[in-house]
Amino acid sequence: MMYHNASAMVEQALADRAGCPHRRAESQPQESQPPMVPVESSGRPLSIARWLLAVAALVVAIVVVGGITRLTESGVSITEWKPVTGAIPPLSEGQWQAEFAAYQHTPQYVLINGPAGMTLADYKFIFFWEWVHRLLARLIGLAFALPLAWFWLKRQIPAGFKGRLLLLLALGGLQGAVGWWMVRSGIVNDTKVSHFRLATHLLIALTTLAGLVWTALDMRQLAWGKLPPRLTGFGALALAALVLQLVYGALMAGLRAGQVAAGGWFNWDNWPLMQGRLFPAGVDWSKGLAHAALSDPYLVHFIHRWWAWVVVAVLVVMARKLKARGKRPVSIALHSAFGTQILLGIATVMSGISLWIAVLHQLGGAVLLAVTTWSAHALGRNRG
Repeated sequence: MMYHNASAMVEQALADRAGCPHRRAESQPQESQPPMVPVESSGRPLSIARWLLAVAALVVAIVVVGGITRLTESGVSITEWKPVTGAIPPLSEGQWQAEFAAYQHTPQYVLINGPAGMTLADYKFIFFWEWVHRLLARLIGLAFALPLAWFWLKRQIPAGFKGRLLLLLALGGLQGAVGWWMVRSGIVNDTKVSHFRLATHLLIALTTLAGLVWTALDMRQLAWGKLPPRLTGFGALALAALVLQLVYGALMAGLRAGQVAAGGWFNWDNWPLMQGRLFPAGVDWSKGLAHAALSDPYLVHFIHRWWAWVVVAVLVVMARKLKARGKRPVSIALHSAFGTQILLGIATVMSGISLWIAVLHQLGGAVLLAVTTWSAHALGRNRG
């Protein structure tokens, strides 16, 4: 090693003395090339991006399990909110009987499941899905809070992002509180949870998902030595149109509105028509347009069904803009996501709200939001 270094020094000295232009050029900085951005000096953006995308995948998973919980009527099976001890399910027959006895006081059991002859085994099935849903919520909280604390203590969060990450953490905490607020409406007031509270619960989850994806993409930009883009007006329009559609999907789920025009493969009376008509009969207008648009199952179904095509039109324009900017992979992903989601929506209705097709439709909605967020980020306006 010493010989190599000495010989290199001698060679350089001889080249300089001889006036070798090649050696002099190598020994001087290249002014024509811009300096590289020291990525790691401002934190570890690539590591943070991977962490945020992993948490986003968990949020997608809990949205799917939430759909199963809703479709199996499992949401009010656990009548207490125990953030810590509730992570452990009943382990003895006595504990199961105690949980079942508490559930038997809910309107859902008194008016529906009790008269239908629900057994302890039946109860264990719905308990399982609600327990998994809550367990995933706890896991997401830990998966976000612990790495956040580690990156924070290690001073590896890029400047300007601490506030946003704290906001995402707060959204996660709010989601847990709203989830219990939603469940309480089905334990005390009704045989099912409030569809407004259900929509609020889903909206917070979707906002968190979009925030995680956007922030992860910002971190990737920093890792590549680029400034994160700003959301454009068109990107905001596309996201708003899609979120409205997803919220109406939650209202559909809460009101069981899919059932008002469902069933029968290739039954054109239920698709594209509703009960053989373009506009369904049976809408209750007695409490006004606003109430009907948010609480009447026929009108909510109609809006969700046809607003979807407005969203498709907006996303087609977005995909064309992406392609024009040379973002072909993002454009293909966006086309694939909304095309699949439309097909799953139609299949859900025609199957008579088949559990697993409906669950795939809910998964498709979460994936479509993530891809649309990616698309809006790719169309973002450069800072400067």
